[in-house]
Parts: sequence; structure tokens; C-alpha cells
Amino acid sequence: MAIFDSAAELLAAAAASPLPLWQLIVNASAADVGQAPEDCWAEMGRRLAVMRQADASYDPAQRSASGLSGGDGEKMRLRAESGACLGGPFTAELLTVALRMGECNACMHRIVAAPTAGACGVIPAVLLAYARTRRAGDDALIRALFVSAAFGAIIAKRASLSGAEAGCQAEIGSASAMAAAALVSLEGGTPEQMADAAAIALKNLMGLVCDPVAGLVEVPCVKRNTVGAMNALTAAELALAGIRSRIPADEVIDAMRSVGRSLSPALRETGRGGVAASPTAAAFREAFFGGGDGDDIEK
Repeated sequence: MAIFDSAAELLAAAAASPLPLWQLIVNASAADVGQAPEDCWAEMGRRLAVMRQADASYDPAQRSASGLSGGDGEKMRLRAESGACLGGPFTAELLTVALRMGECNACMHRIVAAPTAGACGVIPAVLLAYARTRRAGDDALIRALFVSAAFGAIIAKRASLSGAEAGCQAEIGSASAMAAAALVSLEGGTPEQMADAAAIALKNLMGLVCDPVAGLVEVPCVKRNTVGAMNALTAAELALAGIRSRIPADEVIDAMRSVGRSLSPALRETGRGGVAASPTAAAFREAFFGGGDGDDIEK
């Protein structure tokens, strides 16, 4: 859905239209792909359903093939159930869903790449937690998904959603920006607040490297989904309070692209830098792959 070239263009369209932003996005998306708006709506509804199915498919006893992932989502759920969580029911549920979704991905369940598989827990975490703790219906969640998709498409067009191209800032960072805009939408915020939330969220994770241990999308990826979700909540709260991003969303996205291009290849999903280069990670890589993990990839 690359229907707007910039956040500025999106906001200008919103200002010129009597329609709410989500409806404007639905109509523009439908025109872009040659479908009826109701068909686009139904497709987004299917994606929401898959997010719910993925969360429901979580098995606390299951572990990934590497053994690096599994069970943490259940630990978080039990802490939330005990009432001990510091942040209250919404944040407890948000953290639980983010972990469960990331672990489902590592265990090869069907998930929604939102916008990527490695960042699949961020948007579902904020949406499902919001629905469960604030009684939001499917229509509100689908509207929020269209808003998040529009901002994600702008990021994809102006920068990147790929960790291999621009680091984890392009995956968890982009997902967090999309989720922040979605939360503002759910709370009835303005299009300008949605753009500010997206910009703040992306700035907060600017420069985040992509350093998967042994090249697997598990460590530190799964737990970074919780950071992306909490960051989205922070950015949304700030924007809803009337706090502006001093740097416009498009300039933040462009800066992310520039930072991504300047990152060393070792910090862009190659598993050669960051925590992937730590002694513990190196030992795991050797034990798991037995020395046959393609050490000549970068040579």
C-alpha cells in the first residue's frame, strides 16, 4: 500500500477531506489496488484475525528448534495474572502478547509480518492489549490497522523496513512507529498527533542495530518486540498530551534511512556484530551449527 509518498502528503489529504483519516486511507488503498473499499476492509479484517489466531496458538511448552525461544510469554502472563506488574493491566497484557507473538514466529507458527516477521509482535501487542483492557471492537482495531499501514508504507517508500538494509531500527523501529500511530487512532487523536507519535517512536529507536545471535530471528529479536510495543505506548501518550515532534515525521524517516546506510554491514542482520559477536553468542553459534554456518558469507 504505497499510496502516499510522505506523511506531509497524508496530512494534507486529511486536511482537505471531510472523511476521517482511516476512511481516506481505505478509499485510497482500494483505488490503488483496483478493489472495492469493502474488499480492502475485509482483507485487513483477515489480518487482524490471523494476529488473534497466532496469539491463541501460543504453546508455553513449545521451544524453537534452536532452543533459544519459548516459555517467556507464559512467564510474563503469570506475572500479569498475579497482579504484580508495575505498569498495570494494559502494559502487562502488551508485554505478554509481544513475547508470545515473537516466540510463535520463532516456533514457526503462522503470524502477520507487521511489517516484518522479526517485528511481528509490536502491532498485535498494542492492538490486542487495547482490545482486551479497553473493550475496543474489531472495527476500531481495523481502522487503526489502516492508519498503521499507511505510515508503514511511507516508511517503506522513503527508507526501509529491512534489517538487512537499515538495521533493526527499520524493523522494530518502523513497527513501533506504526503501532504508535495506531494507538493514537484508537484514542481518537488527530492525524497530526498520529504523525507526531510515529515520528517520536522512530526517533527513540534511531540507530538500533540488527544483531541476531547465530543469524536466527530470536535473540535479541523476540524481547525487542516488547521494547517496540512499550515505545509505541510512550510515543502515543506524548502525542495525545499535545507534545509535538520537533522534527517532522518525513525528516525523521529520511534520517533513519541515512543512519541505516551508514551502519556497518556487521550491524545489519549478518549476525557478525552487536550481541551476536559476544562470546556467549559465538559459543552457541559454534555448538548449534557445528562450524558449518557459512562463515564465508562476508568474505
